[in-house]
Amino acid sequence: MLMKFGDIQSAERIFRSNKKKDIITYNAIIKGYVENEMFDRALDLFEQIHLNFDSVTYTVVFNACAGLANDRAIKIGKELLAKMPDNYRNDNITSTSAIDMLMKFGDVESAERIFRSIKAKG
Repeated sequence: MLMKFGDIQSAERIFRSNKKKDIITYNAIIKGYVENEMFDRALDLFEQIHLNFDSVTYTVVFNACAGLANDRAIKIGKELLAKMPDNYRNDNITSTSAIDMLMKFGDVESAERIFRSIKAKG
């Protein structure tokens, strides 16, 4: 909620004070960074996660990579996409974020491949 109002410092303070961070906590702050166009900070935090990812993690990190679209983002985004379990590939929101990211990277062929796989699933 604080991130939506641009109060990044308060959100970060609460995040740091939380001793039992779970993937939902990480996802929330990464999403806040993305919404505030702080893509580098989103990726910095993502690289510190030592938990299992969920579909939201994939989605918000793909969005951060799409927003940044530099060499670092391309490396992180493509590695994450390659490691993404099949069960998350069936999530339309996650797949759409991956397509957007790949298009922003200029990788139309890979984006189309994901699009066709979604279309084939029906």
